[in-house]
Amino acid sequence: MKRISTVELLRSFGAYSDAALMEPIVLTKNGRDRLVLISVKQYEMLQHNYDASEDPRRGTLNQRTKPGRRNAVGDAKADRRDRQRT
Repeated sequence: MKRISTVELLRSFGAYSDAALMEPIVLTKNGRDRLVLISVKQYEMLQHNYDASEDPRRGTLNQRTKPGRRNAVGDAKADRRDRQRT
């Protein structure tokens, strides 16, 4: 992965936006990694993989839910169970 400063990105945005279509580019600020510039295709693949990991049918942990807390699907299932018990 290529690393460039945000100032360098601003100077040559066209070239780096084209380069990001081929590989991610790490943007730095004050010498520290700050952001990653990626293509829409790569972003959609990441989003698809993330969404698939949240599928309750797979039995995987919802990454947006902290351990010990239920997600919206878990809440709905718990509500149905509570109603069935009464």
